[in-house]
Amino acid sequence: MTQSTITSKFQTTVPKEVRQKLGLRPKDTLRWEVTDQEIRLVPARRGFLERRGSVKIGSGSVVEDVRQARALRGTEAP
Repeated sequence: MTQSTITSKFQTTVPKEVRQKLGLRPKDTLRWEVTDQEIRLVPARRGFLERRGSVKIGSGSVVEDVRQARALRGTEAP
């Protein structure tokens, strides 16, 4: 059984084998599910709309962005 210790600041480390098994990465979020005498920790999957701003976009013109992408690939239509 894997365990970790709670520090004086009420922090703990997710053990390596748990991080690997769940595929956890830095900045991931965990959801705490608490019942009477049990705590369940599960990865919190972000919703699609919560990812807003995480992808860099071009000038804001879809047509221009597609043109630039095609030009980079050398497949620009005349």
